[in-house]
Amino acid sequence: MINVLYFARLREQLDTESEELEVHPELKDMSRLTQSLRQRGGAWAEVFAGRETVLMAVNQEVASGDTPIKDGDEIAYFPLVTGG
Repeated sequence: MINVLYFARLREQLDTESEELEVHPELKDMSRLTQSLRQRGGAWAEVFAGRETVLMAVNQEVASGDTPIKDGDEIAYFPLVTGG
């Protein structure tokens, strides 16, 4: 399982702050995970459509699309500007 966290406006738009997901072989990197989330449709498609910058982190380190993910990882999505 991976723990996926959503911060700031993403949390509001998606109406969730976190979720646990099983890691399937096809979800081997951040790009594929993001694509899978986008395919949920609705607000998920809007948030992950690429029109606005959404930053990603794996285990509290900034990640890119080709960053691999594995069981036990903590994934975070957050907008470019996050207030405190």
